[in-house]
Amino acid sequence: MFYTFMSRVVAPILRLIFRPRVEGLENVPADGPLIVAANHLSFIDSFIIPLSIPRPVTYVAKASYFEGKGLKGRFVRWFLTTLGHVPIQRGAQRAAMGALEQAVEIVGAGGAFAIYPEGTRSKDGRLYRGRTGVGWLVLATGARVLPVGLAGTEKIQPVGTGRPRVLAPRPTVRIGKPLDFGHYGDLPPAKARRAVTDDIVAAIQELTGQEYTGAYNEHADSAG
Repeated sequence: MFYTFMSRVVAPILRLIFRPRVEGLENVPADGPLIVAANHLSFIDSFIIPLSIPRPVTYVAKASYFEGKGLKGRFVRWFLTTLGHVPIQRGAQRAAMGALEQAVEIVGAGGAFAIYPEGTRSKDGRLYRGRTGVGWLVLATGARVLPVGLAGTEKIQPVGTGRPRVLAPRPTVRIGKPLDFGHYGDLPPAKARRAVTDDIVAAIQELTGQEYTGAYNEHADSAG
């Protein structure tokens, strides 16, 4: 019932406010297991993607998003929890694997699960090397991957700001064709995870045109 309310009432209002340009809607499978993998520029990304993909999408979200104070913190926690988002502790391997195991359940039940391979938001607009958790998830589920490239969301809510700018330029959401990684099943597990992750990040880069650093994004960002 909540998803129906969001899709029919809240989503149209948010689309009018943020006006995302969406390219490649025809690439979104209507149903079935799916992993949505996107670059990460802004806190608002986790709102823009659901506005742009016509099916429910669940996320791994930073645990700090669930720990905010005041009215904003309570609203964000309620919103993410109601949508079924999974909190993840950055840097805590056991917690991260627990979140990914929940992702396996969601994808295994035919749901769509979104993840940011970079692990955290890019402060400089460049694309960083992917963490292999997304590769593990792909190989554990056998699900197809929908690459998504975001552009301009950092202008709506730059890293470190507490609220979105409703008069910011329109963001763009580019959706690529689904990727199948069944052909990596014969590789050793570590090499397969790395290869899958690198291919996903490469597909995202094709959509965004971002400069690729080849390095991990080690910089922690704020929750706002």
